[in-house]
Amino acid sequence: MFPVATPGEMIRRVRAEFLEMPGLKLTVAQAQRLWGADRPTCEAVIEALTQARFLARTRDGAVVLRAAMSA
Repeated sequence: MFPVATPGEMIRRVRAEFLEMPGLKLTVAQAQRLWGADRPTCEAVIEALTQARFLARTRDGAVVLRAAMSA
């Protein structure tokens, strides 16, 4: 885990992690632990990447790479 200086860097890091591990499925709590960020930050990053159609929410509220849902 490494510190993230800006929101843009955080989004780039999260995108890279989902691209490296296309089967990754995270709840907000799991994202907090993995990314070392607080809940509001994780929710904002997830929301931004969901709005950008990069991530998608599953029925149980977790997030996955959108491309992985259609595969």
